[in-house]
Amino acid sequence: MFLFGNKRARTQKSAELRSVSWLHSFSNRYVVAKLVACFVALLVLMVAVKAWETPFPYRLGQRPAVGVIAQTDFRKVNPSATRRAKEEAADAVPYVFVSDSAPLRELPSQLRAQLRQLAEAPSVEATTPELRSAFQLVIPEGTAEADIPAQQELLVERFGRLKNAVATAESLNILISEFAEFLLPLEDSGLLVGSLPDDVPAPSDRITIIFPNHTRRDVEVAAIELRAVLATDGSLGSRWSHFPALVPLREMLSNWIRSRPPAALQFIRYDPDLTREAKRKRQEETLDVFDPYIKGRELVLPGDVIDEEKLSLLQTENAALEAQATVSDRGIRIATVIALLLVVGGLNGYYLAKNEPVLVGSLGRLSVYLALIVGTIAASRLLSFDPWRMQVVPLLAAVMILAIAYNQVLAIITAFSLGLILTLSTGAGVDQFVIFTSVCAVSVILLPSVNSRSTLIIVGLWAGITYLLVSTGMGVLSNHLANNPWMDSEFWWDGLRGFAWCLVAGFLVAGSLPFIESMFGIVTNISLLELSDVSHPLLQELVRRAPGTYNHSISVATIGETAAESIGANGRLVRVGAYFHDVGKMLKPQYFIENMMLGAESRHDHLAPAMSTLIIIGHVKDGVDLARQHNLPKSLIDFIEQHHGTTLVEYFYRAATKQAGEHPENKTEVEESSFRYPGPKPQSRELGVMMLSDAVESASRTLSEPTPARIESLVHDITMKRLLDGQFEECGLTLSEINRIEESLVKSLTAIYHGRIKYPEQKTA
Repeated sequence: MFLFGNKRARTQKSAELRSVSWLHSFSNRYVVAKLVACFVALLVLMVAVKAWETPFPYRLGQRPAVGVIAQTDFRKVNPSATRRAKEEAADAVPYVFVSDSAPLRELPSQLRAQLRQLAEAPSVEATTPELRSAFQLVIPEGTAEADIPAQQELLVERFGRLKNAVATAESLNILISEFAEFLLPLEDSGLLVGSLPDDVPAPSDRITIIFPNHTRRDVEVAAIELRAVLATDGSLGSRWSHFPALVPLREMLSNWIRSRPPAALQFIRYDPDLTREAKRKRQEETLDVFDPYIKGRELVLPGDVIDEEKLSLLQTENAALEAQATVSDRGIRIATVIALLLVVGGLNGYYLAKNEPVLVGSLGRLSVYLALIVGTIAASRLLSFDPWRMQVVPLLAAVMILAIAYNQVLAIITAFSLGLILTLSTGAGVDQFVIFTSVCAVSVILLPSVNSRSTLIIVGLWAGITYLLVSTGMGVLSNHLANNPWMDSEFWWDGLRGFAWCLVAGFLVAGSLPFIESMFGIVTNISLLELSDVSHPLLQELVRRAPGTYNHSISVATIGETAAESIGANGRLVRVGAYFHDVGKMLKPQYFIENMMLGAESRHDHLAPAMSTLIIIGHVKDGVDLARQHNLPKSLIDFIEQHHGTTLVEYFYRAATKQAGEHPENKTEVEESSFRYPGPKPQSRELGVMMLSDAVESASRTLSEPTPARIESLVHDITMKRLLDGQFEECGLTLSEINRIEESLVKSLTAIYHGRIKYPEQKTA
């Protein structure tokens, strides 16, 4: 061994072979695509369950048996105090007025016009009553008779002062110019005639004025009233001494300003929209009022019901805890979630690889399965919160779909995984996991097949009853013996709500059954009943063009359904598949013996065996094309494509072999593969039953005396020939099942060809 090294053990060699096999698998792009699909599903699932966050387990109506204690210090907004503070802040906002100084600028021109009238009047009596009242040129009412002469002298003196002030155009211009400058402070302060306008909601001491230059100013209402403005210390009253031309006329001009109508002086208006906006903005700026909670404080007492207020408090505490989580904390949690998902997914994947090759072998089917799982978890988690609490609907619907599309074992295994992931991602307890598992198990057990849409609704009803019973039982077990949960409405509400949601899931699956069949490429018994109607256009065309083939299909359907049921296969699927399995013959019906008239010459007599074989084999491809044109489901197209498998067209193969032997000079060899159907071989038990039923029914027609012994011998020979030819290698039929199929076919054919009493011929008179 020195030159050649140590001898490797057999186990070491096998391990190396396995490693090479694994490496070869990873080099297959199809395998890599499926691994990528699984990886993407894992990433999406992590997002769906929010792997970086701690699940929030509390819901309305729950009664924590041990209460809930704050795990950290946090603050929570006090809604009533915050609302009160915001209302007070809004009430403190002054009403908003908008300034328009256009009326103010019109006053000097109005004063000029009236002063000109006075200048043109020869006496006080020659002026209008309005002018005399505006410029205090009237004797006050109630003046004593003894004082009237003095008042008249005062009026003449005032009138003289006015006429002297406007005696010339230059003096008038100076007066008006000073008056306009005198009014300028009002443009920056505003002027209010009388009280606040009627459209102001309530009295106020302060208002906000927005001026044309967009400046805002808060002013006291009392400071901008006309009375206060014209007072000695007012914004106008304190300015008389700065205007020499106005000083002699101070009293008269003040009275003239007071006599102006409100519309001529009121150049600020109330704006309700700006006021509301200011109040809203102040409310937004007002800080919330918080109530402090320290670590260790009881948030929910033991046995108390979690109402909306307590739920909001718990959500605030949970948000505070999440805010304190560091990047490393979240990384650890994400790694843990990934590990758990890989464990659950690995167990499911191992089962699928060992027992579901059809699902795992197809990238499309695997992608749909993964999408269903991820979608179920995402929808269930989203709907698990208040007020819906309907997480059982997507879960139950997904499990029912898997039971319909695949089988009960796959459905229950997937249900266990879904329930586990959903329970962990929502923070629910073990009782919720028990409820999920029980409900899914009942629905799967009751779904071996879907014979009608009411079946799914009944399954939903029984699932709802299971939810109610298990939920009630878990509630009783979790309560202390001294407590009486039966009188608690919340105790019953969760179970009744779950009962209703389970029933909704049944209706949901029943209503979406056509979409489920299309997505998963399956055919339920409901669709099979619809397709078995002889009024189907394809079957009607088969009756018209190839009546012999149609009769053959009906006979195959009858014996095939019985044979399939004898081994526990789907007999209804075999029956409907038999109806359509030979529809391709309608395109060239005269080339098939069952459609030939008795005594007619066969068209194959004038064709070479190879050409005849092409025509015979072609009915499979023609049938598949017709089925696709009429939108038949994939499972029925499989019956058309696989009912002959890769069997040999023996008659024409032997004829070709015989011709080759008669002409050895051609030196041609007959290739057997050229005379075989393209296949594939039957891929399911139902298709295996179909192959045997089709073969024995056709062969039995050739028996001149179909006695039971001959029928049994014929069926056995055909069965052995197909078995030895390897046609059942991929359909999963066992030898015992093949034996039971053989026995069933013999019984059915014997019943069809049973002997009848021969009646004597009727004698003619």
